[in-house]
Amino acid sequence: MEFLDGINALTLVFTALLLLAIAYRFYGIFVAHRVLRLNGNNLTPAVSLADGRDYVATNRNVLFGHHFAAIAAAGPLVGPVLAAQFGYLPGALWILIGCVLGGGVHDMVVLFASVRHKGQSLATIASKEIGTTTGMVAGVAVLFILILTLAGLSLACISAMHEASWSLFTVLVTMPIAIVMGLIMRYRQNSVTFASILGGILLIVGIIGGHSLMQYETISNLFHWDVKTISIAIAVYGLLASVLPIWLLLVPRDYLSTYLKIGTILMLAVGIIFVHPTLEMPAITQFVSGGGPVIGGPVLPFIFIVIACGAISGFHAIIATGTTPKMLGNERDVLFVGYGAMLVEGFVALMALIAACTLMPGDYFAINTPTQAYEGFLAANPALHQVDLPHFVEKIGVELQGRTGGAVSLAVGMAHIFNSIPFMDEVMAYWYNFAIMFEAVFILTAIDAGTRVGRFFLQEMLGTVVPKFNDKNWLPGMLISSVIFTFCWGYLVYTGNVSSIWPLFGISNQLLAACGLIVCTTMLIRLNRAKYALVSAIPGVFMAVITFWAGYVQVTDIYLPNGQYLLASLAALAMLLMAFVFAGAFRKWYRLMGVPAQQVDSYGERVKELVR
Repeated sequence: MEFLDGINALTLVFTALLLLAIAYRFYGIFVAHRVLRLNGNNLTPAVSLADGRDYVATNRNVLFGHHFAAIAAAGPLVGPVLAAQFGYLPGALWILIGCVLGGGVHDMVVLFASVRHKGQSLATIASKEIGTTTGMVAGVAVLFILILTLAGLSLACISAMHEASWSLFTVLVTMPIAIVMGLIMRYRQNSVTFASILGGILLIVGIIGGHSLMQYETISNLFHWDVKTISIAIAVYGLLASVLPIWLLLVPRDYLSTYLKIGTILMLAVGIIFVHPTLEMPAITQFVSGGGPVIGGPVLPFIFIVIACGAISGFHAIIATGTTPKMLGNERDVLFVGYGAMLVEGFVALMALIAACTLMPGDYFAINTPTQAYEGFLAANPALHQVDLPHFVEKIGVELQGRTGGAVSLAVGMAHIFNSIPFMDEVMAYWYNFAIMFEAVFILTAIDAGTRVGRFFLQEMLGTVVPKFNDKNWLPGMLISSVIFTFCWGYLVYTGNVSSIWPLFGISNQLLAACGLIVCTTMLIRLNRAKYALVSAIPGVFMAVITFWAGYVQVTDIYLPNGQYLLASLAALAMLLMAFVFAGAFRKWYRLMGVPAQQVDSYGERVKELVR
């Protein structure tokens, strides 16, 4: 692989853009027209069930912004950075192949299935397509995974914002700006462009003005929150976002955050075009067989769970069966919103990988190796000594060694690329803090949407016992469900830490992705599209097998030998629940494939009537 070492990052960027454009133009349209057969004449739930609170037909560009902001949390930033331990090639291949053939298809078919099932959750879809028991188990599994996901994302956000006044101020200021945008778009016709321009200007003013305001000690101290304070504040924000009308805070804030996210990635791409940085990380490192300081396991199968969002992610199924289907005004927009947003996220993930791999390998490992293990690591790998890191520390004013988790590597990598532009060396601290804040905004947009979706899930499950909970507009049910769900993940955030919760995210997230693909494949088979259903069945079965493999290795080789019995139990529980769902789906496939076509048609009509 030596011939792939030291290539220019620009080559990888142009290759990715070309591949993603071709994928959307041909494969995405094939899935939309041949597999899903999207029909713009069908009334979507946002139109037929419009209630002004949750079911609200939304401008497709605004919805794209919300959906992208909600699905693109920390995963496409942190995962690729951590996977750089194996070299840039495994991560780049998985991101590009995964998002085109796996993640994009997953997001489309799940969104399509939810739109055809009145915007209901993945668990409800599983109940109607496979069976009630399978649906109940799927519901428990999804809630379990969602709680772990939101807790892990929140902890990653807290680690970036605590005792960082400027970053916290910038994140907080997006909330009143979003409310102003929401009110404008709600009560003024054809105002999306005006609200977008106003929101963008206010966001820039907030970012620049926040940096200036934090120079005053009195003001800075107001936003100098500790870990516990931010833990409570994030839970309160998630609770508010789950009960307020979706058009007032959640959608416009996510839409606003999209400017920051896409704008930053575009700036990074422009920086790469001007700087032409070399990928200093080899294509393949010596840690592909395991034993690395960042990820203990081998590249196979761990690359598939370390890089989740950006290639394929089960968290997307929660959004695609939660808020997004309730706002989709035209069924044909499933392609633009579902497949398009996933491809953009894949590009974001690739840019994060490039930013990390432009660092000297010794600097990358110094940042991502735990402090207590660094001396031993350096003694075993003397060639991986620090090169530029002392310079970064001097310019940024923060000790960088041992800041694990991926966020700091991404921030330093971005600062390193911009640092090569003339006159930018003196503002490296600005770029570093901007990148930290940028990642925090990414995470919060998933927390608000995820909490709202968790409330939907919990209301549906409680509705099987107390039917009144099925009324999404019943205020007591809404509040009770929101408080219970928010408390569950908020308690983990308040009492836990990243190292105790985050490792479960990769396994549970990818199991949920396999679940979304396999459940929705059942629907495609029921609709007499068994041949085309291979488009979702193949990546679904692949992700199930590869994630069970990774989970087994994680439990037996890492959790149990280190005495982490709680983590081992939670991982085993997630795999057990999903194995039950998969078994039920496979039995249903066998029955549907063995039934004559006319009987399948009759069965399909009965299910359609049930859905209606």
